[in-house]
Amino acid sequence: MAQRGSTPRKHLTLLYDMGELAALLAGSADLESFLRRIVEMVAKHFDADVCSIYLYDDKRKLLTLRATRGLNPEAVGYVSLKLGEGLTGLALKELRPICEKCASRNPHYKRVPALGEEGYESFLAVPIHRGVDRIGVLVAQRGEQRPFTDDDVMALRAATMHLAGAIENARLLMNWRVHEPPRLADGQDMQLIRGKVASEGYAFGPALPLPPGGDPLILPAQPRPDFTCTLEDFHAALRATVAQLEELQGRLKERLAEAASMIFTAHLMMLKDSRFTGEMASRIQRGEAPHAAVLAVARYYIGLFSASPHAYLREKANDVEDLAKRILANLVRQPAAEQPERAGKVVIAAELHPSDVLWLASENVSGIVLVRGGLTAHVSIIARSLGIPLLIADRPDLLALAEGTPVLLDAEAGNVYVRPSAEVIARFKERERAKIEMRPALGAIRPETRSADGVRVKLMANINLLSEVRLAMDLQVDGIGLYRTEFPFLIRTAFPAEEEQLPVYTALLRQAGDKEVTIRTLDLGSDKLLLRSETREENPALGLRSTRFLLRHRDILGQQLRAILRAAADHKNLRILFPMISSLEEFREVRAEVNRAIDELRRSRLPCCENPAVGLMVEMPAAVEIIDDLAREADFLSIGTNDLIQYFLAVDRANDRVASYFLPHHPAVLRALRRVAEAAREREREITVCGEIAHDERLIPFLLGIGIRSLSMDPNHLLRAQTAIMSVTIAEAERLAEAILAESTVQGVERILATGKA
Repeated sequence: MAQRGSTPRKHLTLLYDMGELAALLAGSADLESFLRRIVEMVAKHFDADVCSIYLYDDKRKLLTLRATRGLNPEAVGYVSLKLGEGLTGLALKELRPICEKCASRNPHYKRVPALGEEGYESFLAVPIHRGVDRIGVLVAQRGEQRPFTDDDVMALRAATMHLAGAIENARLLMNWRVHEPPRLADGQDMQLIRGKVASEGYAFGPALPLPPGGDPLILPAQPRPDFTCTLEDFHAALRATVAQLEELQGRLKERLAEAASMIFTAHLMMLKDSRFTGEMASRIQRGEAPHAAVLAVARYYIGLFSASPHAYLREKANDVEDLAKRILANLVRQPAAEQPERAGKVVIAAELHPSDVLWLASENVSGIVLVRGGLTAHVSIIARSLGIPLLIADRPDLLALAEGTPVLLDAEAGNVYVRPSAEVIARFKERERAKIEMRPALGAIRPETRSADGVRVKLMANINLLSEVRLAMDLQVDGIGLYRTEFPFLIRTAFPAEEEQLPVYTALLRQAGDKEVTIRTLDLGSDKLLLRSETREENPALGLRSTRFLLRHRDILGQQLRAILRAAADHKNLRILFPMISSLEEFREVRAEVNRAIDELRRSRLPCCENPAVGLMVEMPAAVEIIDDLAREADFLSIGTNDLIQYFLAVDRANDRVASYFLPHHPAVLRALRRVAEAAREREREITVCGEIAHDERLIPFLLGIGIRSLSMDPNHLLRAQTAIMSVTIAEAERLAEAILAESTVQGVERILATGKA
């Protein structure tokens, strides 16, 4: 780095050069080349390894990388940050320079893999603005051993003052249309599109766009002109359709036991319905052409169901259309090569229902891109559990891609590459190979988790689907800290009955062996709306959800409880968990329902678990205020930190506009956690944290410091969580927690978390 005494002279030269560039800009027709000259000059004068310019789009509220020296040039125009996101976004949001010796230690640091900025830890970001009008950010970076000085900060601030006017004039002179999103170009050039990751992973394959309204294969008006068939051909087509559905059912059952029978059984029953296939056969017997009979009956029911005011009946129209397509394909004996082939393809769709994801999984698609943000939380959960990469990109024009266009989906960095270059494909394959080689590292998880000074901490698994249980058991977890029961309810148009739920819970408990299993009752919420639920509320997060819903529909609660208790007849470590408890009366009511279900099963002489532990989730401020009373009556407690934060801070966690207010480390949230932990300890009740905080490596020491000794998380986070626990003593954790709890501001907490020391 240049000597401190010579730095001001170099910076003064930079200011003169900036003035010359501003004068040259008026005659320039290429803003991009102008910005490239800026970053080259700044990098040279500041002896920086990296210099980048991000420009702000006030309409879209996004900062986009527009020029860089030292980072991945392919990221220019595609990497974007929200206002306040990362250190760069924070600099513009707060209109102040941010200078860090080691950027990755700052809690606001955001790693963007597409940039390739690893190793450049010395970081300086200066906002480009005119008054309160935000224009962009100028960023300089060096290796960790060469930090920026106060002189550097002052000089770069002065440079941006010159740059602000030039950029603002450039917008006017060149009529730079920043609000117009880039369109997909024809030809062979690669294009990169940024998206939001919903389910991590990689996929590379030919594109299969599905236009809005469903599958591109519509019901044909008539078969080939030379086509003839008989009633026997129709029955043969039905048998072939049944065989295909049973094959799909078996294929899906291996990956998703909860779904196979619930989806395919409905289709198989429809094939035997006299009002459906029976009517088709009757029409054929009366002399109607078989293909015309199939079309007529199918269209009748599609129209009937589509016109229904009930969502769960409208959904049946999709089932009818799917069955009709299969019957027709078999009727005309369409060769397999002519039928729609989805295996290995990257599906692009406007929106998807849970059942759509299941069908795509059964057909072995490699990845999914949603182009209109039509994502619900359970669709994301299903995709993750099935291992299907899923990315959301606000680019409806992707639906216009020609089928078969090569697409690479990087649902870790959040990128969609259309017609990827050979270099990008090679990089993708190398990362896939490295990921496979890292899998044996999971075996490094120890069967017992202890802090650095030997205190035992239970590591439990959050389970969404039965397919995840085996992985959790292989990782030697202490048990299942949270089994979410919503999935069988979400994938079908009617509530599953007791007998349909029973095999799901039986399989869960059998695979868990003698380990502790916590089953949470139906948590119907604003992000998990059932098709069968007719009422749509203006504010579902504050409406009839979770336990409130179950107490309004006690028949549904009773069936679920009886199925759970029957499945656990021979299991010694069953725990039933009720979500969203807001009062002692509510908990007493649901506990009475458990006892009522046990009594009913006894009277029916059905084996069941007669002494389950019954607990509640602490997710609402009301529960925190009466936690001493709740802890006295509950057998155990679980803290659902995702909803707790949402309700404590009045932040809709699904709303991007207020995402920056969703702060797990807010002092109010952390003090509430301490209060709940103390109540559990005083009443000698086990307490588990099962929200996202449970695997936050920065906050794990805090949780240990307030007395938490049980954490439950998705299995893929277990190794990192165990490492974090083993690296701290309880005494250190307690000192850290005490220091954090003494802070009254978010920034104060962030300063402590940044160092990890009190």
